[in-house]
Amino acid sequence: MFNNVLIVGCGLIGSSILKSSIKNKISKNIYVYEKLKKNIKIIRKINKRIKFIPNLNKDLEMMNFIIICAPMSEYKFIFPKINKFMSEDSVITEVGSTKRNLIKFTKNKNLILSHPIAGSEVSGPKFGSKDLFNKKWCILINKGKKSKINTVKKFWKKLGSNVILMNAKEHDKIFAITSHLPHLIAYNLIKTAQDYQKVEKKNIIKYSAGGLRDFSRTAASNEIMWRDIFFSNKDNMINSINKFIKNLNLIKKKIKANKDKELKKILTNSKKVRKQIIDWKQDVSKPDFGREI
Repeated sequence: MFNNVLIVGCGLIGSSILKSSIKNKISKNIYVYEKLKKNIKIIRKINKRIKFIPNLNKDLEMMNFIIICAPMSEYKFIFPKINKFMSEDSVITEVGSTKRNLIKFTKNKNLILSHPIAGSEVSGPKFGSKDLFNKKWCILINKGKKSKINTVKKFWKKLGSNVILMNAKEHDKIFAITSHLPHLIAYNLIKTAQDYQKVEKKNIIKYSAGGLRDFSRTAASNEIMWRDIFFSNKDNMINSINKFIKNLNLIKKKIKANKDKELKKILTNSKKVRKQIIDWKQDVSKPDFGREI
């Protein structure tokens, strides 16, 4: 597809794009800009073809395709350099989890906003996978030149993603509920367990049942990335939290008043979502999420 591709930031997502790009022969040359020495050491072992650039400067002129995989809080430092040195014919995309806050960067006519719906609670290049994007959704924000959108669309499809177009406002509303709120709940649930343990002076964590265990996996996600997401999608997060509190209070009232049928109806309706997720192939139907025991 390209002669020269540059990946800016090579954590879990960046290294997965790197490995998948090599596997799918995306480019003749693949370059990486990464600040952390420990990450560079790991990346060097992936493939001898990988080349590193030490700074975002004149080297950007030769890049046909640039993928920004750094935390969103770094964008304000990255984009001025890219805008200054990049070629007019280059195409840029990024992988941030919120989009309205990035519209200011779309003044760069070569930028198409992306959001691959793939990831894990682990972070860093040692966990990168060439198959991370296989059959996973990738959202493209429908803003920019059609030719540039088509190029980015083709790129993600080549990596195995199912691509769909969306506007930024719709994107941020949807993922506030499907992704951002669940992570916030996980962090809060773990904090609640920690607070309980501290007050009661009992080690309850060692008795973690499946529920707390699975929430702890989500709460083990990268704290810098999620801090950036919560702040950048603030209004949708607050609305989602308010809806969650409203429903939590409703369930609280049903339990307090022993409303058997009404509570059972809420619980039964909730089970339907699991089936829908499986039907959409966003998870497997095996018990315990297909874990090996």
